Order: sequence, then C-alpha cells, then structure tokens
Amino acid sequence: MKGKIKILGISGSLRSNSSASAILNVVTGLVPQNVEFSIYNGLAEIPAFNDSNKIPEPVAHFIKLLSDSDGVFFCIPEYAFGVPGALKNALDWTVSSSTAFPNKPVALITAATGGDKAHAAFLLTLKAMSSRIPEGATLLLSLIRSKLNEKNEVKDIATLDSIRVVITSLIDAIQN
Repeated sequence: MKGKIKILGISGSLRSNSSASAILNVVTGLVPQNVEFSIYNGLAEIPAFNDSNKIPEPVAHFIKLLSDSDGVFFCIPEYAFGVPGALKNALDWTVSSSTAFPNKPVALITAATGGDKAHAAFLLTLKAMSSRIPEGATLLLSLIRSKLNEKNEVKDIATLDSIRVVITSLIDAIQN
C-alpha cells in the first residue's frame, strides 16, 4: 500500500466526553505515523433512515468518508443492552452502498459498563454489511469507567496493550 493508511474512527456515542469517544481519542495517540486516523463527528446530523431514492447530504458525506477510508475503527457504548440508535441508523443508510463496507476491514471496541450484548449485536451488523473483521480486531472493555482516569485517559497498561492489539490487527488487515 502506497501513502498513508486512512482509517475512519466512529464513536457510537453522541457525547464528546463519553467513554467510547475517550477510547477513540486514545487510539488517535497510538496509531503509527503512516496512519491518518480521523474521527467522524457528524452522527447527530444523519436523519432517520428511510428507503427513498433521495440520499440526504449528511448521509452522502458519511458514505463518501467510509468509501474513501481503508478501514473503519468503531468504539461503541451499550445502551439498553443494545447498539446505540444513532449509529445503527447511520449504518442502515449504508446497506445499499457498494463501497462503504463490503470487504472493508473494521475494528470494534465496545466500551461500556457491561457491553457484551451490544458487542455481539454490532458484530452481527458488521457481518451483515459484508465488512471484514480481522482476527484480533475486536475488544470488549467492560467496566470502562474503572479503566479511565479523570482526564479520560486509559490508566492501566493491560488495557492499552489490548487496544494496541486491535490497532495492529486492523492495520495488518488493511496492508494484506
């Protein structure tokens, strides 16, 4: 692969100070120099999904960002034992896109109090969209608040090492 690897980071939370967003900010500081890691912040602007032929501009922009990326890095919370509605809504818009997810390497970190149900459900959604989930590119971080300090930084080496494994797995899948 020539040039920089482009990875789009997407938080499943609309709150900028959420644990999911905090983990994406940690990832930003851990990616190697040959990776351009950008975080998508337009989830709140995406309208409710409908299957009309007219694609709203925020959706077209989202699909273009996904299509232009070499890989996608999700970090999601768990709401009511499930995937956050705003994120699922945005992904529903991409289902008919032939360029957004088919065979695209994706990584998933679920950062929540529990998180196992949202993690499993989101993996099913990613598979339904024909994305490629590399070995080692998923991580469930339960009891996430106990792993972050007051500045929303990861405070233990084991968690940082686990996040590094996810990053490396995604980058390796993109390069191979």
